[in-house]
Formats: sequence, C-alpha cells, structure tokens
Amino acid sequence: MAAALAAWLGIGALGFFCAPRALCFSVAAQDGTCEANGSVYYVGEWYFLDSEHCTQCECTAEGAVCARTECTALPAACIHVSHYPSDCCPRCERIGCEYRGEVYELGQNFQPSECEQCTCDNDGIARCLVADCAPPACVNPVFQSGKCCPDCKDGPNCYVDDSQTQIIPGGEAVWVDSCTKCRCHDGQDAGYWEGNRVATCTRLSNCTISEEGN
Repeated sequence: MAAALAAWLGIGALGFFCAPRALCFSVAAQDGTCEANGSVYYVGEWYFLDSEHCTQCECTAEGAVCARTECTALPAACIHVSHYPSDCCPRCERIGCEYRGEVYELGQNFQPSECEQCTCDNDGIARCLVADCAPPACVNPVFQSGKCCPDCKDGPNCYVDDSQTQIIPGGEAVWVDSCTKCRCHDGQDAGYWEGNRVATCTRLSNCTISEEGN
C-alpha cells in the first residue's frame, strides 16, 4: 500500500513530489504505528484526518504520508453552492451572471438602471442594451422615476432668444411683443437636431412697441 501511495504521490527515494492542488507532508511514526484522530493506525492503513476533511493519509514504516487537496475557488457568478458530506470541496451547482456586484440566473432579464435592459445569457455573460435618447423637443424636459428618457410635460417649446428668459410653445408663430413674431424650430429643421433651442424671429419694420396698457 505504501508503494501504491508513493507512486500516486510521486514519492522518490530522496523525498516526494505532490500533484497539482495537493499539499503533501509526512509525520514520523512511533514503533511502526501512526497516531491521529485519537486512534492508532498500523503500517498500511489509510485514514482521513478529522480536523482536516480534505487530508488523506497512509501509515508507513517511515511515518504518516498525507496529501491535502486544495479546493479551487468557485466561480464568482456561482449562485448555488452545495456541500456534500462525501466531498472534500464545495460544488457549484448553478452558474449565473455577475453584473455590477449582483448575481442573476441564466436566462433572467433585468434592468440595472432606467436606460439599460439586460439578459443573463447561458454562457454566464450579462449582455445589455442601452437606450439612446433623442434630443428632447423642449428646453425644460423633466426626468421621471422609472423612465430613461426625459419628457416634455409642457409640450415642444423653445427660448425666444439667447437670453433664455422667455419660453414660447412650438408649432405656430407667436407674437412675443407688438412688433416681433417668433417660431420655434421643429423636428424638420436641421437646427433642432443640432441642439438649437432658440426661436427664429421676425420684426416689423418701422414698428414701435406699444406700452402695455396704453
């Protein structure tokens, strides 16, 4: 039995060499026996250490020769771990997807933010689509909880001029004073898509703005 263990562990005349993920060591014997687990083992006997379930030993004439298995790390996205009494190391029974510190089951759809829609694919990789919001048709868009893109609650609008002090609705031209008529860009105007939020205005020639109330 000692020869078989030596062959398995790669033990030579001058020592022994361990297989990968196994840590080997020996303990000197006393009077041809080995003591462990509160028991006495004779040469040729095999046993596991109660204190280290992953360590198996054989009692040899030179002492106990033991090999301890080092458990490999479980996948980061493991979502179900089992510990079987007959196994030294825990088992990963189910693989999911890890995304921003959260773990999701295979095939699960999830929304990590308002603008993302993700799926945990069968290969354990989370693949996401990110919404691309069109420029809002107003100068005062409102972001609402649970929605990715902002809404124009007051409808399309724009500023009258670069001072950004007056807002007029989109659509038909609006008289902003008695001499000036302005119209917002709309979706058909190149300026709108370039972020132009200022109206196009025309002023009547030789027009004098009347005082309010007169």
